[in-house]
Amino acid sequence: MEFKSFYITWYSRVKFFACEYVFSEEDAENITQDVFADLYQKKIIEDDRINLVAYLFTSVKNKCIDHLRRKLLEQEAKENLQKEFDLSLRMKYDSLDAFDVEWKSEQQIGTLIENALNTLPERCREIFIKSKIEGKKQREIAEELGISIKTVENQITIAYKKMREELKNCLPLLLFLFSN
Repeated sequence: MEFKSFYITWYSRVKFFACEYVFSEEDAENITQDVFADLYQKKIIEDDRINLVAYLFTSVKNKCIDHLRRKLLEQEAKENLQKEFDLSLRMKYDSLDAFDVEWKSEQQIGTLIENALNTLPERCREIFIKSKIEGKKQREIAEELGISIKTVENQITIAYKKMREELKNCLPLLLFLFSN
């Protein structure tokens, strides 16, 4: 059988089949075109030992499965991003709601931060201070302390988590002071 007549005979059926599973006519058309392009490039049509119709529908089925799997992963990623956004929004709302602006002086703010810093493990505190207070780059800190950049990143992350917890009632202050 020649490719052109096979294509004309089966294209619309295959596209309809794909459309039933991928919901979008455009996606079904792309899948169908990909399958026929594959058939043409691999010269499958010339191999008399292959059941062309079975091969055609198996190929479309597999492409539809790949397409749907990709869509599911995209949807899960969107949902995860939305959950993270919602949590972040909730945390910001709660922290602003609990934000205490009744400090007596700048010294009191300094004491709050110093007390929070003192709750950090020694190495973690040292790295955090070098990064956020002294303004050193992670690479500089890693070289200075003889550790990896990844260790510096991890220690800063740990410090942020602990500082957030310690300063939860004045989180906006923490964000303001250490945002760089």
